[in-house]
Amino acid sequence: MVILLHALTALGYAALAWHFWRTRWGSDAASAIAPWERAAILLPLALHTWLLYDVLFRAGELRFGFGVALSAMLWLTVLIYWIESLFLKLEAMQAPLLALAALSAPLPALFPGLVAPPEAQSLEFRLHTAVAMLAYSLFTMAALHALLMTVLERRLHGRAAAGSLAGPLAGLPPLLSMEILLFRLIAVGFLLLTFTLATGIAYSETLFGQAMKFNHKTLFAVISWLIFAALLGGRYFYGWRGKVALRWTLAGFLTLLLAYVGSRFVIEVVLKHPF
Repeated sequence: MVILLHALTALGYAALAWHFWRTRWGSDAASAIAPWERAAILLPLALHTWLLYDVLFRAGELRFGFGVALSAMLWLTVLIYWIESLFLKLEAMQAPLLALAALSAPLPALFPGLVAPPEAQSLEFRLHTAVAMLAYSLFTMAALHALLMTVLERRLHGRAAAGSLAGPLAGLPPLLSMEILLFRLIAVGFLLLTFTLATGIAYSETLFGQAMKFNHKTLFAVISWLIFAALLGGRYFYGWRGKVALRWTLAGFLTLLLAYVGSRFVIEVVLKHPF
């Protein structure tokens, strides 16, 4: 039954991704999201919500691996984008975002992860994990925004008819507005990442008897925190924007992705190591 629900969730996302690709990217008319389209997105999102809740909170034992991490990241990204699209014209991002959600939704069933030790079964650790996924999701959104801004900038400066954008790209907010939104996402994500690292240190003291267990996950998490701290500092003190900000954003996101998803993939799939 659970596998069937994962399949239905993935099919729902994939069908919507194809719909938005055909009606937005395949057409010069950048129409706004219709009410029925908003309601349709909520259907696979609701199934996705229940499946993640079942894995993270209802299950008797916590299994949290890279499959659950990716699935949770894309769930939160779809949710926040759904809310964000109420205020901004972001139809262009629906097709790629929903396609990624379709790929990630069934991953917990295919790669359920290894069982966490008894010390990691507490509600506190599960909440710590949920906050971490919220932070990762916000940075996922920031990375998607950075990629979209890169495409927009190249389209605007790459040809003589720079000012004209066709299709869904024409319905996006101005680059300046998207840049403001980008740094808003990064700032909130940075606060959540800081909270995640702080609670992770407290949890590490309980589980391992030391403030922070030094491993690849810790190393990449700290490096990503430093990258985003430098980016926000550069923005505040030196007015960083444009290509500089986009490169730092993507570098921080890739490092953060390696911090957990990459390390868990190697541990679970390659090394078959315990949690």
